Amino acid sequence: MKSVTVRDIRHRWPETEKALQVEGEILVTRDAQPIAKLVRIATPTEARPRFNPAIHALWQQKVSGRGATPWVDRALAESRADSSPARQSGKPKRTR
Repeated sequence: MKSVTVRDIRHRWPETEKALQVEGEILVTRDAQPIAKLVRIATPTEARPRFNPAIHALWQQKVSGRGATPWVDRALAESRADSSPARQSGKPKRTR
C-alpha cells in the first residue's frame, strides 16, 4: 500500500489521485504516523432512471387515492408568470 503525507496531498493532489486509481488504497501520514486511509469508491455501473412526471403522478394517485394537488400547480404557474421588468429583460432580480 502506498503512503503519502498530508502535505503531499495538498501540494500534489493530481499525482495522488492517479496513484489512488492504480493502488486502490493510500495511507495518509502526518509526522510519520498513519492518520487516515484513502479508499477508491467504485462508481455505480447502472445509471439511475430519469424522473418521469407521468409515472410519478400515477404513483401519487395510487398512494394518496387522488391526483396531484391543484394548488401546487397554481402556485408554480403564478411564480413562473412573474412579470417584473427585471425578469422580462433577462436580468436576475435583486434582493436586499
